[in-house]
Amino acid sequence: MITLSRMVIVIAVAVIVTAIAVYSLTHIMLASDRKEQYVTLTRTVQQTIHQTVTVLQTTTIMTTVTPITTTVTVPATVRYTPRPEVRGLSVSGAGASFQYPQIAQWARLFKEVAGVEVTYQSVGSGAGQKMFLVDRVTDFAASDPPLTKSQYEQYRGQVMQIPWIMGAVVVVYNVPEIKGHNLKLTGEVIAKIYRGEIEYWDDPAIKELNPDIANILPRKQIIAIHRSDSSGTTEIFTVFLNKAAPNIWGKDLVGKVVNWPIDATGRGIGAKGNEGVTATVLQTPYSIGYVELSYALENNLPIAAIRNAAGRFVLPTDEAIRNAAKGVPIPSSPLEDFSEMFVEVIYSPHEGSYPISSLAFLFVWREYGDRNKALALSEFLKWIAIEGYSNMVQGYVAPPQQVVELLLSAARLLES
Repeated sequence: MITLSRMVIVIAVAVIVTAIAVYSLTHIMLASDRKEQYVTLTRTVQQTIHQTVTVLQTTTIMTTVTPITTTVTVPATVRYTPRPEVRGLSVSGAGASFQYPQIAQWARLFKEVAGVEVTYQSVGSGAGQKMFLVDRVTDFAASDPPLTKSQYEQYRGQVMQIPWIMGAVVVVYNVPEIKGHNLKLTGEVIAKIYRGEIEYWDDPAIKELNPDIANILPRKQIIAIHRSDSSGTTEIFTVFLNKAAPNIWGKDLVGKVVNWPIDATGRGIGAKGNEGVTATVLQTPYSIGYVELSYALENNLPIAAIRNAAGRFVLPTDEAIRNAAKGVPIPSSPLEDFSEMFVEVIYSPHEGSYPISSLAFLFVWREYGDRNKALALSEFLKWIAIEGYSNMVQGYVAPPQQVVELLLSAARLLES
């Protein structure tokens, strides 16, 4: 097996040889005034570089052994070059707060590179879908779940979907007596908490899962925080509860908006966005909530280890999140139906997976009336495929390698 150091040498040699070839042939062509051949040559070299990158990416995944090996990797020497005509253009999007920190990071970096303004409103998946699909006041949408089967049929051939970000929904809590400890929880126990059937933090079911801290779990009522808006994070969370504890959490309690049973007890609180749930948990002693991982890390909230489908208690490490997508088939075209794939990633059977992991989606139209919008979005997608995944915010991981091809395929379709 090729070692990592040998791989670095192979990449370096390939890049140097390619650079020398480009430099030499360019001067020959220009010197002989054969500019048409020069253009053709340039395109050929670009295709060769792309093919070389693909081969090197595949080889890297097969030969390295650290958790980084499963990320989308592009050799550092391959750089995105923006089209000059996109500078000064702008595009707008709205949707999931789950994805907001990562999109904000990419938007800032892409503006520095290409001069394109990408604005994004963190309004929740449901509102973002409406603004894009129905009101048509934004150029793209970000949604934690993909189009439902019925939505896909309605917009078949018109909307492209790309599962461009992987992340995790985590269970956080504010219990001063166990500060510094990671609780262990199961889907069954979490479901009973949100149904109002487990009322106190020192309930025997919680003690049994946490024998090392059972004697300090307080006799305090549990306050359950949930989303008040139409939320993809809620859909991921409730799909998990239904898959992990179907006899406790029925399908009637799955979706972006849920009639939370805990509210009937007076111990449920609704909050808007991941931002709102995070703030409410921080301000409410003895509360529990669910948020996207980056919000918990940013605010130093304790995170519970959750029992996965293989019976293991797992924290949301980068590797555990990536494991959730292993073995899950990903459609080969952004114009295909992704509705079934979304559910398969949640509560994955992989023994090393974090059970509330998810792929989150980007929606763009297949065609735009304004060619500048299509061109700006195409460049944004290409930049993410080539450089964006080297700039992930803590709490997110790059999706499987096939997603790079989906991004590039969508970029080509936008320009066609």
